[in-house]
Amino acid sequence: MGELKIPKRLTTALVNSLTAGVVPRVGLEFIAVGRKPEVEAILRDMDNIAEGGAAFRLITGRYGSGKSFLLQMIRNYAMDRDFVVADADLSPERRLVGTKGQGLATYRELMTHLSTRTRPDGGALEMILQKWIAALQQSVMQAAGLRPGDPGLNEQVELRIFEVTGRMQSLVHGFDFAKVLASYWNGYKLGDDDRKQAALRWLRGEYPTKTEARKDLGVGVIIDDDSWYDYIKLWSEFTAAIGYKGLLLFIDEGVNLYKITNTASRQSNYEKLLTMFNDTMQGKAEHLGILMGGTPQFVEDERRGLFSYDALRSRLIDGRYGSAGFKTYASPILKLDMLSHEEILILLQKLRDIHALHFQYDPLLTDEQLIGFMQNAVGRLGADELLTPREVVRDFMDLLHTLHQHPDCTFEALLGEMAVQPAAGKGVKSPADEDDLVDFLAEFEL
Repeated sequence: MGELKIPKRLTTALVNSLTAGVVPRVGLEFIAVGRKPEVEAILRDMDNIAEGGAAFRLITGRYGSGKSFLLQMIRNYAMDRDFVVADADLSPERRLVGTKGQGLATYRELMTHLSTRTRPDGGALEMILQKWIAALQQSVMQAAGLRPGDPGLNEQVELRIFEVTGRMQSLVHGFDFAKVLASYWNGYKLGDDDRKQAALRWLRGEYPTKTEARKDLGVGVIIDDDSWYDYIKLWSEFTAAIGYKGLLLFIDEGVNLYKITNTASRQSNYEKLLTMFNDTMQGKAEHLGILMGGTPQFVEDERRGLFSYDALRSRLIDGRYGSAGFKTYASPILKLDMLSHEEILILLQKLRDIHALHFQYDPLLTDEQLIGFMQNAVGRLGADELLTPREVVRDFMDLLHTLHQHPDCTFEALLGEMAVQPAAGKGVKSPADEDDLVDFLAEFEL
């Protein structure tokens, strides 16, 4: 415990989140195990996006298998690499398309959670615009030898702004997007908070009617259910133009599209997903990455899943050689296998030490006892089909809390004597390091 140094803020988030069975937003690097090929594949995608490319990934796995954890971990990596990120969970109220504004609701959720390295918790929209304008002012002052308050400063900054927005006007809705950015600049320049807030409302998709938008901003369109994805592509171009590497969208709970009972509505959502897939894979979008999480059923069910939509099925299904058991991690679908027993044991060691650090006590459980806990977990009826990292972690956190809060209770009493007995006649000692740990695990039938 003396060697482990994690701020109390992070241990609190980790302990509370894992106890509740949800993915923590911070501190994931301290408990991450496995998933190396998947992470490396997505990091390669990020390199391509930074160079002007685009990427689309479907991350599939059973409930509790680590989809949300992987998405959150990649989100943190992306912010560290100077990407703008936005995340949203789909729900009955948030879809890709809907007759009651569900697509626009997804866009608003993404804008609410717009984040950067300096603003990791969302709400970064105005900060991004202010940072851009401040950088332009600084650049103009250095290049032209101007000072704050010089009459020519605003004019020069405005020219730089229109250089950026001018390149976007050829894109779909680019002219209106550029016009709203210019309105924000005018509000910034004149100290007109109402104009600035009107521009931010429009960019967040909060204007209900075109009439109001025309009155406040002189723009005859609004972001709506049909057009929100076009504005996502504009945001990806804009973020790259002002100095970021690009825009990454993290859309989780894709299974909510599978749950749509109306066939026509479900197919409309799959059609929108096909558009997003084609744009990113064919190079129609730039500096944009889309990562979606869902269950295997959401993808592979031929009656209601993505494979029920032939155009998606033909694009997503494994090729002849990839389906033969060889993973390349180049496919649009990343299928998460269960963590190996060795990886789960390393995870339990990390959780044991973090729990001890958080509550300020010396770790009580030995590695033999952790193996006993694993034997108990995987030995349950149906564990091969039902056991997931989430279930293991929740049970283990519950065990740690119980042992810590009830000192008179023993590990053996909670799990039973058989859970900690070594194999007959082996006499195995505790492993000294991770290399020995693998050999140590070989003594057990997990």
